[in-house]
Parts: sequence; structure tokens; C-alpha cells
Amino acid sequence: MTSIGEDLLPSTRRALLHRIAVAQRDGRAPSLVAAVRREGRTAWSGARTGVEDHGPDADTQYRIGSITKTFTAVLVLRLRDEGLIDLADPLEKHLPGTGVGDVTIFQLLCHSAGLGAETPAPWWERTPGDLRPGIADVLGDRPQPHPAGHRHHYSNPGYTLLGSLVAAVRGVSWEEALRREILEPLGMHRTTSDAVAPHAGGWAVHPWADVLLSEPVEDLGLMAPAGQLWSTTEDLLRFAAFLTAGDDRVLPAASVREMRTPAAPVEVGASGYGLGLQIVGGEGRVLFGHSGSLPGFVAGLWVCEEEDVAAVVLANATSGLPAATVAAELLNIVVEAEPRIPDSWRPLRDVDDELLALTGVWYWGTMTFTLSLAADRGLQLTPLGGMGRGSTFTHRPDGTWTGQNDYYAGETLRVVRKDDGSVDHLDLGSFVFTREPYETGAAVPGGVDAEGWRGLGG
Repeated sequence: MTSIGEDLLPSTRRALLHRIAVAQRDGRAPSLVAAVRREGRTAWSGARTGVEDHGPDADTQYRIGSITKTFTAVLVLRLRDEGLIDLADPLEKHLPGTGVGDVTIFQLLCHSAGLGAETPAPWWERTPGDLRPGIADVLGDRPQPHPAGHRHHYSNPGYTLLGSLVAAVRGVSWEEALRREILEPLGMHRTTSDAVAPHAGGWAVHPWADVLLSEPVEDLGLMAPAGQLWSTTEDLLRFAAFLTAGDDRVLPAASVREMRTPAAPVEVGASGYGLGLQIVGGEGRVLFGHSGSLPGFVAGLWVCEEEDVAAVVLANATSGLPAATVAAELLNIVVEAEPRIPDSWRPLRDVDDELLALTGVWYWGTMTFTLSLAADRGLQLTPLGGMGRGSTFTHRPDGTWTGQNDYYAGETLRVVRKDDGSVDHLDLGSFVFTREPYETGAAVPGGVDAEGWRGLGG
């Protein structure tokens, strides 16, 4: 099969088709389907298949493996937003008797609870879920090989616990909560727990011969929240749009932004992990999403918020085709070939003179910064010459600002005034910013040498 899509240039469409054609051939996948969303709609979709005159399309289901975890994380964040749980709560508070109840919900979401990566044998992805009827069967005799909170250690059983948490708090099954709270509001009618035709079959390809072996399709039981779902490229692009902008029927923008914020320390050189989302950097941009695999299937979904582009790749092979890598490459092809046209510059609607007076050059010690005014009374602190720490700040009703990123994330910026009402300095997490370097008369900690600036000569 070739590709469809009128929103991209012919050269871009050909580059995308070429990439998936090479991926399907070199990865020896029986079939592959891919799609790209840009600026709110599907811009391209394509497929390749080893079966002549028969291939998948945007409505063909594949198993998506661990992309399921992102859906489970959304359900948990909904509970938090409704005030039914707190992410700092120990699991025991809402799901007693697991044996690992001291770990927090937050740690489970970002894989820092120290739990094992897999269940005890037999291999859970290839055996019926009824072999693990209880939490103890999922966790095993040594459920926590690492101390909680010390490192990121990816854990499939951890997401089983989160699925059970959702069921316990909601009083309905994880599947029912998923359908009612995410799939139906977002119109994801082709995302299901069990395969619904048309769907691809799962295959293993012999490593040294071009022959196939059918993989079993199992109901994962308690492990379903870690990897059960089937979906299509069309549905997953809808989900990508939600993960970019939020949807008040499911989760507001602030909560999905929280999901894609790095939340746990990772090994040197590893990609980051938020709350149910992987975060990777490369090619000068940050992507968030998730990879997925189950015997017979591989999947990848990546989103670039800055460029408003998302890409998904689904294939029905156990190994050989790095679906997540290919999805990222499709995204990068579009961004590099057809960079997003930026929005027009527009002046602010309203300006507060006192706020405007704060803009310009400020000094922390001898380091130079600029303070700029942003929309909604926000501020942007930028180091000059690349030296120093910057951040964006959002305005709070009490007249202070909160840092949104990097070193100053969560820190408070406030204006300190003199008795006459004039500005003395800015206080940022106890750091003093003045209009002149070590300004005389300003409340600089430690005071300012009365002799002032001078040279070394006598």
C-alpha cells in the first residue's frame, strides 16, 4: 500500500512512505500502519504489508502494549483531580493488603516505587491472566528489589497495582472506568480490551528465515492495566491530541502537562519518565509519548507539543522493528521538511504600568538578567550572555509569581518595596535581584561595601 494525505507536500509524503517501507522491509514485519497528526488533524497515513492486495488501514486494530499504561495514568490523575486520592498517599490507604502498601501512588506512576520489572514466572505476556488471580501472584516473593524513591525502575506489576487502585476507588472494573471516563468522551470507539475486527494477527518472525509463527493472544487479567489494549492509528492520534492540550471532560491541560513533566531520576543517558509518559530529547526538540510491545506486536506514539505534531506506528511482529524509533523519525521528517509557521506576533491587550516598570535589566550579584512581561501578567527571566538560570513565571492572586521550569520551578518571585512604595529589589527564592550590581542602599544580604567599586591600584 502507498499513503494518503493532502496536508503535506508531495516530497514530505514520499519521505514518510519511504521510511515506513524501509522499516517494514528491514524489520520484516508482516504489516505496518502509521499516521501523522499536525495542527489538529490527520495529515498523513500509510501502510505496508507482506500480503499482496490486502493490508491494514487507519481503522485496523493492533495491540499497543505498554501505551496502555498512559491510559491507566490518566485514570489515576482523574481520581486525584476529583479529590478522591492524593498522589502522595501510600497505596495502603486506598488498596490495603498488597504487601507493598508503603509505596506512594506518585512512585507507582513514575516507576520509582522499587518494584520488580516483571511478574514471577511464567512469562505474563504469553500466558492467561487467570494464572495470576491475586496481587500476591503478580508481585511474587520479592516484590521490591530496590528501595522506594531511589531510582527509576520500570515496573509492569506497578501498573497492575494502579489499575487495581482505580477499580477499588471507583467501585467498577478498570475496563469499565477506562471506557466510561476516557474512550467514550474522546471518541476512541476502536480502542478496546479485546480485539474487534478488523484487526491484525500477532506474529513472530524467525530470526534466520523468512517464516512466521503465530503468537498467542491472552487476556492479561490483573495485568491488563499494564498492556492489554488494542487500538488504531486513528484512535491513537485522537489520544495524542488530548495529551497535548487536555480535554476538560477527561483531564484539564494542567494535569496532562503534569503527566509529561519528568518525575523520577533515571540512569545516565536514559530518557526521562513522567506520570505514565516517556519523555525523550533529540533533534533539538522534546517528545513525549510511550512505546509498547506484546508478543506479536510493537507500537510507538510520540508527540511534539512545540510543533503540534504527533506520529504513531503499529506493527504485528514480536521483534525486529523498532516502532517507537520509527514513529519519532516520522515526526522529525515532518517537522524538518515543513516547520510550523509561527503565530503572528500580537501586542498585549492590557498593560499594568507598575508591572511594565519591573521589566528590563536586573542583577543577581554581578550576573545580568532581563525581566520581560508576558501574557496574563506573567514574567520571563532570561540570563544575558547565556550565564545564569532563567525561568518563566505565572502570576498568583497574592501579587507574587511562581516559577514554571528548570531551577526555579515552584519557587516564588516577589517584589520587595521600600517604605515609600518604590521597588527595592526582587526576591526569588531568597536570591536578591537589584537594578545595579550590588546596588548601594538595596537590601543585599551581607551588605554592600561602603567603599564601593574600585580598582587594584593604590
